[in-house]
Amino acid sequence: MVVVAVAGGTGNIGRTIVEAIQATGKHEIKILSRKADPALEAELGAPIIAVNYDDVEGLAKILDDNNIHTVVSGLAMHLPGGGAPAEINLIRAADLSKTTRRMISSEWGTEITEAQRGDIPSVAHKLDAKYELEKTKDLEYTRFHNGYFMDYWGLPKVKSHMARTALVFWIDMANNAAALPGTGETPNIFTHTTDIAKFVAASLDLPKWKPDTYVKGDRLTWNQFLRHAEEAKGTKFDVVYDSPEKLKAGEISELPAQVQLYQFFPKKLLQGMCAAFGLWFDKGLADLHPEKFINEDFPDIKPMTVKEMLDKAWKE
Repeated sequence: MVVVAVAGGTGNIGRTIVEAIQATGKHEIKILSRKADPALEAELGAPIIAVNYDDVEGLAKILDDNNIHTVVSGLAMHLPGGGAPAEINLIRAADLSKTTRRMISSEWGTEITEAQRGDIPSVAHKLDAKYELEKTKDLEYTRFHNGYFMDYWGLPKVKSHMARTALVFWIDMANNAAALPGTGETPNIFTHTTDIAKFVAASLDLPKWKPDTYVKGDRLTWNQFLRHAEEAKGTKFDVVYDSPEKLKAGEISELPAQVQLYQFFPKKLLQGMCAAFGLWFDKGLADLHPEKFINEDFPDIKPMTVKEMLDKAWKE
């Protein structure tokens, strides 16, 4: 048993990881957050430690004082108001700490390269974090690559803490509509956050980590995803396909559910992000082909498929 600190463990992927580690009963959990929250602390069943991510030495001292062996980061890498996330300072603090030996950085997506740096803001932050990890002295680290979160198409019926970050891209389940990137025939990987979290929890017991850890939930094309959606709802969707040329121009075909999002996510920004991701999907950048998936180490963990999720959420 070791003490594990989950940064950003009060919501989204971080909270899902907290719950998965707690379910194993093997490790002591503590949560790092920018502010204390006694009510949420009681709800989560784990202490919430208020930290200042701008103070690297102070953060390292908190890790030492709490005997933190492993840090798992669920910090947001794309901040709505711009600016740099706290990931770099968290990495520096973990490396400086006398008790911290391991860290899982906040990656949680497809494998990115410098060629994608300008596509969306989070890419630059993730690449900078990768380079910061490579400079650490005694810190063993890994980054999880899981394709794209499938959670968004199961909300609200399939449990997920990703609800507050949900953006309607490509398939609009509520309105039986789809705007698919390219031909829709390129395979990509989709993994539910609850399954990612299970593998994170299991990985804590591995004797050795590699710098990159790969998780596979389900591999399928957008056209296959669409067929599962139509079967789950028992109806045909209105479907259009956005060409690579259109996506390169930062344009997409608007889905009905996107209109209500513009009040807190400006239309131009939302469409630009969707177009960038659409190009990634069309190129198969979320179709991971590593030498090994962590699934092989833990065959008892059976990830949810897209069809299982859609049927659970939408089938009458």
